[in-house]
Amino acid sequence: MNQSHCSASPAHAIDCIGASARLLWSEGKHGFVLAQPKELKEDKRARILAAKRDQTSLGDGSLSREDFLKDPFKTNKIGDDDDSDSLLKVHPSEDDMSTSEIQSLVTICSLYLPPCQHISQTDLNNLICQLPSPFIILGDLNGHSPLWGSTDSNSRGLQIEQLLADHNVCLLNYDEKTHFHLPTRTFHSVDLAICSPSLLPFLNLTVDNDIYNSDHFPLIVTDNRQNPNNSYRPPKYILNAANWQKFTGLANINSETIKSATIDEALSYIVNAIIEAAGCSIPKTSGKRRKQSKPWWNADCQHAYKKQRKAWDIFRRRPTTENFINFKKTRAESRRIQRRNRRTSWRKFVSSITSTISSRQLWTKVKKAAGVSNSNAISVLIHNGQTISSLKGIADSIASTLAHTSSSQNYPPQILNNKINPEKQKLNFDSRTNFSYNSSFSFLEFQSCLASVHDSSPGPDSITYSMIKHLTPESQNALLHFYNLIWQEKYSPTLWQQAIIIPLLKPGKDPKNPSNYHPIALTCCLFKLLERMINRRLLYYLEANKFLHPFQSGFRKGRSTIDNLLALETDIRLFLTEEAFGGNFFSI
Repeated sequence: MNQSHCSASPAHAIDCIGASARLLWSEGKHGFVLAQPKELKEDKRARILAAKRDQTSLGDGSLSREDFLKDPFKTNKIGDDDDSDSLLKVHPSEDDMSTSEIQSLVTICSLYLPPCQHISQTDLNNLICQLPSPFIILGDLNGHSPLWGSTDSNSRGLQIEQLLADHNVCLLNYDEKTHFHLPTRTFHSVDLAICSPSLLPFLNLTVDNDIYNSDHFPLIVTDNRQNPNNSYRPPKYILNAANWQKFTGLANINSETIKSATIDEALSYIVNAIIEAAGCSIPKTSGKRRKQSKPWWNADCQHAYKKQRKAWDIFRRRPTTENFINFKKTRAESRRIQRRNRRTSWRKFVSSITSTISSRQLWTKVKKAAGVSNSNAISVLIHNGQTISSLKGIADSIASTLAHTSSSQNYPPQILNNKINPEKQKLNFDSRTNFSYNSSFSFLEFQSCLASVHDSSPGPDSITYSMIKHLTPESQNALLHFYNLIWQEKYSPTLWQQAIIIPLLKPGKDPKNPSNYHPIALTCCLFKLLERMINRRLLYYLEANKFLHPFQSGFRKGRSTIDNLLALETDIRLFLTEEAFGGNFFSI
């Protein structure tokens, strides 16, 4: 039996059948989707699909959300073919057992018991004993008992009753019908949810009203405890929906106010003026996770699916032959429309990959086609021998690791001494020579640099380049005066010394090790604009005075680091045709 762990949070665990899981997973609000086959041949073992969102520590045989998006319905065998004859076996790895020690982690077990195959009580007992507590068992057990709403009992139902009593585990089902038997058009209760006693006060079981093109109703298990996971995303401005005319009229920056204030006070005044105007003219996202988008889903799909659900509701209330035939017709029509739209959407997507798109757009489309989705969520870290799962603990652990990596403690003593002594000397920026790059910035320089930037993720002040571009000329002149004030006084505002740090996992590294993340710093766009103005001046001065070596290619306009590789290739070819060359390579 495969096992996997998920945080016990308001995420949902769904037990459903076949391809219908796609509809559930696309809603984007379920932490687990467990899909099982309807029937198994005697020589086949049960297979499960387990997919979870934003979890980096996976149990044996489970699939991460990225794997699910890449190949959502890849299946994994239960048990080990080289092991004993028992069909119900758990093979947890050492890593699984270590992650089970984290508070609020739960073992999720997907179980399918074929109706025509004998399963001994010993096998069921062994399964319970192997599952790390606390656990939840979800599955089609094909057992009938009045205990969970059946009108009669069978031997499998008696086995399950005995299992509940012997191991003191709890049944979440009441009397809800979970299976629709198509030939007889009757409803049964064969899908069960079983949990450890410690989880019973926190779990709620509901049965979905829709069968999602299957013959089983999804079981939705909800944990009512507060979600410790990072389900909240900071709200962002929706720039495409902005009322820029209103923003321009509200965002007024007064030069006189800037002149009479300190640099930090002036920056606070500028930020408040822009943010207040943005709050009245630019909508924000809700901060909640979006549903998994389906580009092929349109109004036709929605209308057909709505008719299917309506026909199903009518049949459930009045299970006549006429209503059943009408339901099957609407379901077939809904499936036909969805298949047609999938084909049309895919052809349109492939046709958009042409020779005219940029390489960035090309690789973005290729990754989408391959189902590659990057997730930055971090759920578990192991730092200094301790397992950390809280958001604050994860943030503090990564912050301390990054601080230690960049600290002076990593330098050899000799280099550290050479570093400390010069740093004690205060830098003097005064010069007797009136260099042109020390003069105040002009409005033309400001506009030229502003025109060359594109919107990117904002820093701690939440101001974007689009907001700066839509300021009035008078407000932009006031902002330029603020820049010149900083330039002449040689003072950097306190706010600009802060950044939002995003840790990104290095490719192929262990996600539980905080040392395997490299930081991306999001600084303020107001600060980056001034940096661009300064950088453009200095580059012009260096180029005009030929202070840069001819072989220097990095960060130079019209040059690329590939130029050096081409020059090296040229020298090698000359060596092959003329005479020998010597080369030294330095990795700095």
